[in-house]
Amino acid sequence: MTELLTSWLIRGPSSQQLISFNHHDIVTGALFTNQVAHIHTQLSQSQATRWLLASDDSALFAAGLCAALLAGKQIVMPNNTQSGTLSAMTHQFDGVLSDQPLCEGKRLILLKKDYPNNGQPWPALSQWGELQLYTSGSSGEPKAIIKQLAQLDAEVSMLAQTFSKQVAQSSVIATVSHQHIYGLLFKILWPLAAGYPFLSELVEYPETLTYYTNLFPNLCLVSSPAQLSRLPDALDNEVQLRSPGVIFSSGGPLSFEAASKVAHCYGKLPIEIYGSTETGGIGYRQQQQSEQAWQCFSSHQIKRDETDGALWLQSPYLGHDDWLKCDDKIALLSAQQFVLQGRLDRVVKIEEKRVSLEQMEALLRSHPLVDDAALVMLSQPRAGLGGVIILSQQGQQQLQAQGKLALNNSLKAQLLTQFERVTLPKRWRYPDALPFNTQGKRIHTELVELFNHD
Repeated sequence: MTELLTSWLIRGPSSQQLISFNHHDIVTGALFTNQVAHIHTQLSQSQATRWLLASDDSALFAAGLCAALLAGKQIVMPNNTQSGTLSAMTHQFDGVLSDQPLCEGKRLILLKKDYPNNGQPWPALSQWGELQLYTSGSSGEPKAIIKQLAQLDAEVSMLAQTFSKQVAQSSVIATVSHQHIYGLLFKILWPLAAGYPFLSELVEYPETLTYYTNLFPNLCLVSSPAQLSRLPDALDNEVQLRSPGVIFSSGGPLSFEAASKVAHCYGKLPIEIYGSTETGGIGYRQQQQSEQAWQCFSSHQIKRDETDGALWLQSPYLGHDDWLKCDDKIALLSAQQFVLQGRLDRVVKIEEKRVSLEQMEALLRSHPLVDDAALVMLSQPRAGLGGVIILSQQGQQQLQAQGKLALNNSLKAQLLTQFERVTLPKRWRYPDALPFNTQGKRIHTELVELFNHD
């Protein structure tokens, strides 16, 4: 594999490279170079080594990312910028790179589009920085994942090698955030290194997607299963005159029905990517049939654990040559093909966001109205979490005085300090006790049965 990303970062963009665009503006290579040079100068003058990087604007985020990588800084990327999340990780960073103040008492380097243009060249490399991302560990605490540039470069180069024919000459738009590994790779790093311009804004509405689909003859859509599952209905399930040239989906398996409906509207099946923050991409597929197997990336080796069926992985994306045991169970069809058979831990996907049930339950138990809490995944009437809460005496009094809705909202407010609203439980139950078996284990079926009747 070629070092596509490293080579680009060392030389920088040409002055005419189109870096990003939105409905009223563009960022050229010349402007991007000026931004990166100014941010790099400020970073180089600071003794701080750990910098939190966050911005909703993908172009500003990319400028801060490139500057910090070239300045040898550690780039801390939070899953979100909720106040509770930033407060819990404040000891993980010394300064903030953002287009808005996020943390009092921390050095702030403001990301902005317009800096004085004094002809500064693309910064020379001093030493490579690294990224620190977060994912929900099985213990319930957010787990820091360090990514060296060589790991990111291995993945970017493999993506280009595997999918360059489908993505050639495309402009990239995304319905997913660049603050997570999937969006970071597919919307920022790969487009920069390969010369694909990207939309600096997040696509939040079907109307916006249709606008850009009509505007660009070659479009790469980076999306998620939840968003793609809702898209056909938003398009009235009609065949579209203009369609993206390629559609990527990641964050969880896309149902065969949803994949087929997207293909009906857009004339092509989404390319699904399977992986995680820790592993990067592991495999890919297009669902020609139900239960379509996953194809492993050609640089990887996989095997199945004979004891519990877990996937074992050896990959250049890991940064080491050891085998890694993953949290998914698989059936191995060949040396490079496999079928997923479910999770082995208590980390679940809600709207393609990884959520640790242990962490969410611990936060609920810390509420003065709660004695104990259990969370279960529900499939009906739609997939989402259900919260089973054992109230404290104070909680029982509040339930009697103010009712269930007020209590629900109080618990949601607690969870919003660390979790995004889309991941919160949609349904709540307040029994007198949690169901346990003789071994002291929660009885999952009885927890689910609490939600069978409203």
